[in-house]
Amino acid sequence: GGRGTIGRGEQSIRTVGSAESVDDLRARMIILPGGRQARLSDLGTVEDATAEQRQSARLDNEPVVAFEVLRTVGSSEVHVADKVAQRLKTLQAANPGVEIKRVSSTVRFVEESYLGAIESLLEGAALAVLVVWLFLRDFRATWIAAIAMPLSLIPTFFVMRWLNFALSGVTLLALSLVVGILVDDAIVEIENIVRHMRDGKKPYRAALEAADEIGLAVVATTLTIVAVFVPVAVMPGIPGQFFFPFGVSVAVAVLFSLLVARMLTPLLGAYFLKLHPGQENRDTALMRVYLRFLRASIRHRWLTVFGAVAFFAASVAISPLSPADLVAARDTGRSALGIELPPGATLAQTEAVARRATDIAKTRPEVVSVFSAIGIASQGNGPGAASTGGDPRNATLYINYLPASERKLTQQQIETELRPRFTAIPGARFRFGADGMGGSKVSVTLVGDNEAELDRATRELERQMRMLPFFPTAASTASLRRPEIQIVPLPERAAELGVSVATIAATARIATLGDVDQNLAKFNLPNRQIPIRVQIEPSARASLPTVENLRVATSSGVSVPLVAVAAFKLASGPATINRLDRTRKATVEAELAGIPLGEALKQIHALPIMNNLPPSVREQATGDAEIMVELFVSFAIALGSGVLLVYTVMVVLFGGFLQPLTIMMALPLSLGGAMVFLMVTGRPMSISAVIGIMMLMGIVAKNSILLVEYAIEALRAGVPRTEALIDAAHKRARPIVMTTIAMTAGMAPIALGLGADAGFRAPMAIAVVGGLVTSTLLSLIVVPSVFSLMDDLQGWLGRRLSGLLTSGPHDEHAPVERPAGPAT
Repeated sequence: GGRGTIGRGEQSIRTVGSAESVDDLRARMIILPGGRQARLSDLGTVEDATAEQRQSARLDNEPVVAFEVLRTVGSSEVHVADKVAQRLKTLQAANPGVEIKRVSSTVRFVEESYLGAIESLLEGAALAVLVVWLFLRDFRATWIAAIAMPLSLIPTFFVMRWLNFALSGVTLLALSLVVGILVDDAIVEIENIVRHMRDGKKPYRAALEAADEIGLAVVATTLTIVAVFVPVAVMPGIPGQFFFPFGVSVAVAVLFSLLVARMLTPLLGAYFLKLHPGQENRDTALMRVYLRFLRASIRHRWLTVFGAVAFFAASVAISPLSPADLVAARDTGRSALGIELPPGATLAQTEAVARRATDIAKTRPEVVSVFSAIGIASQGNGPGAASTGGDPRNATLYINYLPASERKLTQQQIETELRPRFTAIPGARFRFGADGMGGSKVSVTLVGDNEAELDRATRELERQMRMLPFFPTAASTASLRRPEIQIVPLPERAAELGVSVATIAATARIATLGDVDQNLAKFNLPNRQIPIRVQIEPSARASLPTVENLRVATSSGVSVPLVAVAAFKLASGPATINRLDRTRKATVEAELAGIPLGEALKQIHALPIMNNLPPSVREQATGDAEIMVELFVSFAIALGSGVLLVYTVMVVLFGGFLQPLTIMMALPLSLGGAMVFLMVTGRPMSISAVIGIMMLMGIVAKNSILLVEYAIEALRAGVPRTEALIDAAHKRARPIVMTTIAMTAGMAPIALGLGADAGFRAPMAIAVVGGLVTSTLLSLIVVPSVFSLMDDLQGWLGRRLSGLLTSGPHDEHAPVERPAGPAT
């Protein structure tokens, strides 16, 4: 409070006038107008009490004190949970009379998802290795192919650690997706070595020749997958932040698998493989049937290509039939039920509704406990999350279930059965997914500057949505009006007495609320400060005359009742005013009762009100709908970029522009299978399905590369084109089928929905399996026919160009010398 220089030193001045105790505060003399004095205790009741209760917490309807621990950004959720569990044990031991119980946690779902992903990864790896053994029936060859997976994954973990990637849902998804691919290159290498050995060559010579023969194809197949996922890693915006670790993890793992296949697999094959008697190359009956069918398709190549085009057209036609969704609903093992009472509801009324809802939830055998956070509009992920001022009309119930393995119904099925019973409670709104997890919802936002028209349009949208069977819980943010006691100053009378509007407002606020916390005086204790709140008796707020007769000071120093300078009336006003880009907005939200987000938006946009909005009102994309559009657009751009990069890689590796188009023919052939499998299994086109389709773009090109690369080499060796194509199919059909079945087997546990959080990963695996099956079956037939057409086109263009570049007569039927390709 100042500075002094008494003596030789300098001193700070501090005025110490705080009361030492509550009794001192009661005895404090107050100066009144006219020079009079009075003790504070004569003017009101001074007591050491608690603030007015605006919040409460209950566990299974028993009162509790709840707190929450949130991790800091960049820390591990699982590690923090372990530390918290250790501290709770210490705290429990130090306070034996207090029971400390963990009510709810997001960590259990994270751990279950991690274990489910690791389990699916191991199962997929084992199935992929089993496929190798079933085809080759050679334990040494199977062992060589099997070690390719750990030797590719372990270095990938080091790179992930170096780049500071966590083992999150995104990176685990990448590893689950890539597990079947890691063995592909090794399968192709080892199968080719075994085939050469069965032709009578020694293992060392077979390994050298097989590795040299297949080298370009293996490099090309790996680089196509890298080319697809590099654009995913560099997507802009929020999607790019999420999927950067995904794209990098896939690309790194695949590059390590290439390194293993090109360096270690031939080395092990040369020194560990042995040729057993009776293992000569012999065609199976299925191979003979395939080769006869292939000859027929090449003879009728235009019909074959027309059939492929028709299949692609049908795939495009059925694409809109598959509903779109952002993320499939996930079984997290707990539900967050938001409860909202009308404006003006008291804490006791909200507690009564919460008790009834808890009793209803406890009737389900799957429910373990129900925690109620009453008077809290949760903004975080747990019971003690930040509130919006402790509004007593809001509550959040956290319903915790048994582990998924111990119950028959999923979280979404339990919510569907509970929802009608909750909505039967009168005077309250209920919505699952109040914490932003588990419950999926659709929201439609209308904006406009005309408040009346916006209100009417929003109410009509809410009414029409409620008429649809999918949106029984549709609710509008614009439909809530709060009861108010409105104080309307009398301008002339207030000006005459020298009373401002701010003074009237301050008088009412301080008397009924005790002023805001920042303006309150503080009572000092050794380790904290307690606010001193001055207000009228809480019971007096129930009397309007008491509020009307509150005294307000005038400019002359005297005080007059509020009613002398203002009029009082009971009215209502908006509970909240929300704006978007400075324009008023109103949002209608509804839970998605078992339908995808895209289908829900389609149904809403078909409503009459959405096609006849007032001129001043328009729809604005927000929430999950906006995120879904942004993600799909980003993935579409990444997919297009990936396809172009794949084509560029093929042009560089094969030294031409036309035959890479033959390889690209496999890409559209995979789309139909992915769409059909998604439709048959009832899965929507979600983000995970889009990821699976992107992976297909890299995988299915592999089949074409193996065929085309061998055919090109045979043509350069002087083999007639048809025989070169038949020989390529004969030699490469088995590794193509083996890698496809291995990849399908690797995806099978995920596609079947095994493990925790399978609902998110399953659409991805289903899309991959469906696309692989159709593209493999069709590319083995279609690609040779397309190759022959492209070869004719290449010859025709070569003759035309050579005619333009040379003078004199030219025989257009003369053979064209084929350029030498790059060394393998």
